[in-house]
Amino acid sequence: MRDDQPSAERPVPDGTNAERPDPRRPGADGRLRPDAAGGPVRFPEGFAWGAATAAYQVEGAVRTGGRLPSVWDTFAHAPGAVHRSQTGDVAADHCHRLAEDVSLLADLGVTHYRFSLSWPRVQPEGYGPLNGAGLDFYSRLLDGLLGHGIRPWATLYHWDLPQSLQDAGGWPRRATAEHFAAWAVAVHERLGDRIAAWTTVHDPWSAAFAGYGTGLHAPGLTDPAAAVRASHHLLLAHGLALRALRSRGARAPIGIALGLAPRGDGPPDAWFLGPLLRGAYPADAMPGEHVLGGDLELISAPLDFLDAHCCGRSPGEVHAALTGLHRHYDPPPLYLTADGGAFEDLRTGDGRVHDEERRLGLAARLAAAHRALGEGVDLRGFLVHPLLDCFAWEHGYGRRTGLVHVDFGTQRRTLKDSGRWYAEVTRANAL
Repeated sequence: MRDDQPSAERPVPDGTNAERPDPRRPGADGRLRPDAAGGPVRFPEGFAWGAATAAYQVEGAVRTGGRLPSVWDTFAHAPGAVHRSQTGDVAADHCHRLAEDVSLLADLGVTHYRFSLSWPRVQPEGYGPLNGAGLDFYSRLLDGLLGHGIRPWATLYHWDLPQSLQDAGGWPRRATAEHFAAWAVAVHERLGDRIAAWTTVHDPWSAAFAGYGTGLHAPGLTDPAAAVRASHHLLLAHGLALRALRSRGARAPIGIALGLAPRGDGPPDAWFLGPLLRGAYPADAMPGEHVLGGDLELISAPLDFLDAHCCGRSPGEVHAALTGLHRHYDPPPLYLTADGGAFEDLRTGDGRVHDEERRLGLAARLAAAHRALGEGVDLRGFLVHPLLDCFAWEHGYGRRTGLVHVDFGTQRRTLKDSGRWYAEVTRANAL
């Protein structure tokens, strides 16, 4: 363990300390077992069960309450950028259906809800004064969650860069990372008393390489050199925000969400894990002269947790990514974010939404996660993303992935069979 690793006294999002009790430890043969009667496969006491969303995917209300455009607003309205030219203008209308959606979370029995704070809703220009209407929306969300006993887990950046910052150069420009740190502090000062955990940046690989390299995501550029600079500045933004929040006494644990891809028997992707956990880029992939002295020290400051984001991976790949991370690095406590899977949901006359493939997929992922626990991986929780059918980035509304079916014509919500099943899992803490 590095000398600067966080101590066991630093809290993690489940509200416990980093040192876990014996129930997490594997047996003599290295496996976690079902109970003595041969019953369900049980997870450790205090295991975090959750659901997650991203602001642009669900909120809608893009032109109300003082919100200004993000890069995704601009990108989605560009011809041909998104499936059938669909946009997140309305999405799942979460802004107007906040109370209903919080009630759905309570029905699921989750302990945590990870949502993202829309930067252009709260700080429309990406710098300067905060927007009162945007703050009020999130304040009501936090109060609603806490009123149901659900811990709010806020993501500071899930790809919705204010368009004004992109016009000034976006993530390839170092100043964007500095604006992000200021954004983190401003939000912490206004909402931090009710936040249980902070994720700084969600999946910087997609934000950098899909956004600036391949053009698949916003802002839709195809400039590999810009993508490399963006990737470093996203990590720098994380490091600057981490330092700023801790210097101001932030009590909630702080981490980052990474997409992990196993590489055979080798470690998962090292481009981001190396700087974060070892303070160095891979030897054959140094990003370049835009990496300044002191950057890597900031980026590699100890994390309280790491969100291992494995959307789209098979159960076997989820297991390989977690165990590979455990073998090749010395990671902090891990949380697994998994997608509900893109399947054809079947609505029948009984009013139910049948999605057996999604349920089976989630069950297989949880079984793989349980196997990883038995092999020593310090996995603390599982969050299903997304909670709701929503705007699925470049796929628009062509994919349904949520635990909750949304009729986008009426915005009616229906808990799918997978959601009913997940509620049983969360309450039993077992498969």
